[in-house]
Amino acid sequence: MQGAYERAFREAVEDPEAFWGRAAENVPWYRHYDRLLNRDHPPFYRWFEGGSVNSCYAALDIHCENGGGDNVALIYDSPVTDTRKKYTYRELRDCAARCAGGLQALGVVKGDRVVIYMPMIPEAVIAMLACARIGAIHSVVFGGFAARELATRIEDAKPRVIMSASCGIEVARIIPYKPLLDGAIDLCSHKPSVCVIVQRPQCPVRLDPVRDVSWDTFMTAAPAACVPVEATDPLYLLYTSGTTGKPKGVIRDNGGHLVALNWSMKNIYGIRPGEVFWAASDIGWVVGHSYIVYGPLFYGCTSILYEGKSVGTPDPGAFWRVIAEHKVSVLFCAPTAFRAIRKEDPGGDHIRKYDLSGFRMLFLAGERCDPDTLHWAEEQLNVPVIDHWWQTETGWSIGANCAGLELLPVRPGSCTKPVPGYDVRVLDARGADVPAGETGNMVVKLPLPPGCFTTLYNNDTDYVKTYFSAYPGYYLTSDAGFIDDDGYLWIMGRTDDIINIAGHRLSTGAMEEVLASHPDVAECAVAGVHDPIKGEVPLGFVVLKAGAGRTPGQVVSELIAMVRQKIGPIASFKAAAVVKRLPKTRSGKILRGTIKKIADGVAYSVPATIDDPAILDEIAETLHGMGYPRR
Repeated sequence: MQGAYERAFREAVEDPEAFWGRAAENVPWYRHYDRLLNRDHPPFYRWFEGGSVNSCYAALDIHCENGGGDNVALIYDSPVTDTRKKYTYRELRDCAARCAGGLQALGVVKGDRVVIYMPMIPEAVIAMLACARIGAIHSVVFGGFAARELATRIEDAKPRVIMSASCGIEVARIIPYKPLLDGAIDLCSHKPSVCVIVQRPQCPVRLDPVRDVSWDTFMTAAPAACVPVEATDPLYLLYTSGTTGKPKGVIRDNGGHLVALNWSMKNIYGIRPGEVFWAASDIGWVVGHSYIVYGPLFYGCTSILYEGKSVGTPDPGAFWRVIAEHKVSVLFCAPTAFRAIRKEDPGGDHIRKYDLSGFRMLFLAGERCDPDTLHWAEEQLNVPVIDHWWQTETGWSIGANCAGLELLPVRPGSCTKPVPGYDVRVLDARGADVPAGETGNMVVKLPLPPGCFTTLYNNDTDYVKTYFSAYPGYYLTSDAGFIDDDGYLWIMGRTDDIINIAGHRLSTGAMEEVLASHPDVAECAVAGVHDPIKGEVPLGFVVLKAGAGRTPGQVVSELIAMVRQKIGPIASFKAAAVVKRLPKTRSGKILRGTIKKIADGVAYSVPATIDDPAILDEIAETLHGMGYPRR
């Protein structure tokens, strides 16, 4: 007899219109859709065509109208500023309405882009919801990015307005944002008409009298009503790293996103309206978009916005304090956090200091979770620990143990079941199905379910080329893995040159561009290597020009500083080796994958196409000298 999960999965694959049509009945429509799924121009599928919605209305106003206005929508918890603040649904709605009115007063209209470059403060959430309220397209940029990375996103999105803050705070260190923002704008040919700046008391800044306006002044505007938008209209633009270093602008629609995320809260996470959901991420990443802001608010939950490091100095028990103090039912975070917690507190002493009796479930995502970490979390917390798999492009999970439908046996090791709506296959290089248990390319049969990206911003050509050309009729995830005999998905890692640093996908190509700009560097390569805490970290290899004016140690120090300045501390670029040459194929391709295997101590075969096999031994000795294991 089929269980609830199997029934849902089968129906979503065999009759997606019926399955998602029922899910769509649970969200507020201004106008019902004419066509549930437009399949006329694959891979450009359109869900709920002809329907009209507003994502801010669905997140805030509808709850106020249905009697939930006094329920807590958002808890701001900032140990770095010693601040706790709660916003009810009504208070958050009123803030979003005034912010939306402020944007309208600056000339922002439906379809305009607004870049949001802020730390984890309530104003960032308010700004996102305000954009959704008037049909503007928000593009949130992670606050840890340096000026050059911010500039590439401004140049591509061409925002009418940028919303930022005077600073961010990392533990006890102030990170001034205004100089980074001004530097980014100086690098751009496109200039925003206005920058709205939240003045934080930790670092007040001088505002440009021509371009800048303070948040407090901006928020005196009359409140704006919700503007109905088409279900197929863009809600937001979120950039994800591309293999060439140029970021890709993922476009998310309003209707499909609303339906999918609302469905996921109950059926994947097993949460109930009114309960507290904590996604320990950043709003600059897709997890923050989906499960700090939109998903919990669509479903009527309380969401936590946490500013500060969740683990480590100064409070190794930060996770447990937040869960106990705010009565968190479900937590979603990256495995990196739990590897760090385990390292600092292997016996779980800090966990036992807090009352976690209301905590029901832990979900991990963002990178592959090792079995030891998952088992440790299960033993210490005595709750189900569920690894799940998803991507910026999909916006919600491709694979999970759908606890709200039916909690299936947990199998550690980045192991999940396909979520209803995702028909996952494993194919070889020729497009043939790979037998159960054998590793291949993870793909998803089209159409993708609601909530997934609809295209890349102003780049339909690359949308098709990057994701749908390798296997026509399928979405290429660029992840490798296998499906076992019981239908579980095992995700083994990336197949391109994107590396996953503590759940943050960054391009090695972008880092190589920085290294190559050094005047003494002739050639370079960056490979992602295993790290016990972050999952992966970048490791650089450089060949110096003849007659270089600096010592190898000086060059390495300068390269580390350059990557920190141009990409940001998030890159975790802390090690590089100066080598005489790089391992290449005869066609000139650098063997990054082989370098990675050597560094990770993994067995490898010498590629038949390599131009000089002896260089691999030299690389191995260099790595051994840096502390990497000898195979």
